[in-house]
Amino acid sequence: QVQLVESGGGLVQPGGSLRLSCAASRSIFSIYRVGWYRQAPGKQRELVATLTTGGSTITADSVKGRFTISRDNAKNTVYLQMNSLKPEDTAVYYCNTDPPVPQYWGQGTQVTVSS
Repeated sequence: QVQLVESGGGLVQPGGSLRLSCAASRSIFSIYRVGWYRQAPGKQRELVATLTTGGSTITADSVKGRFTISRDNAKNTVYLQMNSLKPEDTAVYYCNTDPPVPQYWGQGTQVTVSS
């Protein structure tokens, strides 16, 4: 069983930056595509960024040019660098494989963008 633990969220003003981390209990990010997802209140969970095993990245149009996904295989950790944050980025952020494995969902980390 794999455990994923997200961290790095918080309250930030519009235009600010945060870096989220997702630590895995064992090495999976070099084997599977990994994604960062988010769920805003009253909305469905959405995929915002994907990192393939070959190192290619795919980002949703809503965050393109602002969010960057990366990984450190030695640390079994995936990151999401978020710049130029907007109030509409407010959500709970999760990592998982892409497509997601239901048993892998963690608690997520809350990101709130507000002045």
